[in-house]
Amino acid sequence: MKKIIVSVTNDISTDQRVDKVCCTLQKNGFKIILIGRKLKNSTPLNRTYTTKRIRLIFNKGFLFYAEYNFRLFFILLFYKKDILLSNDLDTLLPNYLVSILQRKKIVYDSHELFPEIPELVHKPFVKKCWTNLESFILPKLKNNYTVCKSIAEFYTKKYNVGFTTIMNLPTEKEIQVGKLPFQYFKQKIILYQGALNIGRGLELMIDTMLYLENTILIIIGDGDISDTLKQKVTSLKLDNNVHFLGKLTPKKLQKITPLANLGISVEEDLGLNYRFALPNKIFDYIQAEVPILVSNLPEMKRIAIAYKVGEVIKNRSPKELAAQIKTLLEKDFSAELKKAKKELIWENQEKKLLAIFNNLK
Repeated sequence: MKKIIVSVTNDISTDQRVDKVCCTLQKNGFKIILIGRKLKNSTPLNRTYTTKRIRLIFNKGFLFYAEYNFRLFFILLFYKKDILLSNDLDTLLPNYLVSILQRKKIVYDSHELFPEIPELVHKPFVKKCWTNLESFILPKLKNNYTVCKSIAEFYTKKYNVGFTTIMNLPTEKEIQVGKLPFQYFKQKIILYQGALNIGRGLELMIDTMLYLENTILIIIGDGDISDTLKQKVTSLKLDNNVHFLGKLTPKKLQKITPLANLGISVEEDLGLNYRFALPNKIFDYIQAEVPILVSNLPEMKRIAIAYKVGEVIKNRSPKELAAQIKTLLEKDFSAELKKAKKELIWENQEKKLLAIFNNLK
């Protein structure tokens, strides 16, 4: 039985893509060790494969990446393994070095265009460091996959290296409906789930709520601008219209999502990373049979139009957007959603994933 060490820089608990990859590989004969980090608010794990979480001294900025990569290098160096699976650029250097030193096969899963994340837009030196690292290692890799067609094509063109597209789709499941932790009175529910970071369009959605009656916005997740968003809601006197539920486990989230009347993914075009984004929340909405409203960006637009499960934003003015949402909430997408949810599932991606690991170069 071949052993794979999988590494990420997050705390593992809410990373559904990595969990699905690990479960697929495990049930097909591979032994898995997943390595992440331990945070103060990390929830306990209950996985069928082995996990290891590292408690760090530093949890932000350069010192975090330096400490984590240094410690990950020595863990990878001394653990027994046959294959290394690196998730995103921030784990790639120690994985690559160990693969060279010990002649082990390495697989790379790029969840995004890391040097293009909005957090680096105003940090040209840091962005250049990540870009140089990517340019040094990526052309040398042979076993690669990523989350969407646009990113695969970008890397192929830039580095002349092959990438398979394995979309971050949810597993097939029956809908289970839970309850919200607050009272509401027959209002329509707009749902956002995901990271609360710059460029997610959340400020726009809060402004839009000023023009929507009998409608509430639920925001699930946590991130850098969480406090700023809450202050904005209070300043606009929208506390009864916008509700923050914080970060939820995937199981709890799956019971909240079906309660929504509309799921949103309204990211701004802040560089290539957001332009090529195909957030997994879009597929979670579809799996819960919730219609979607998405930005006019290529990957998410392709899903909305191809499967006819929602609409693309026509205008990012709060007033115009509110008018579109009012009309959208009156439409029936139930037949299209039932059809799309059968196709857009992780089980239909597993063959491509296994083809990579069973035929490593």
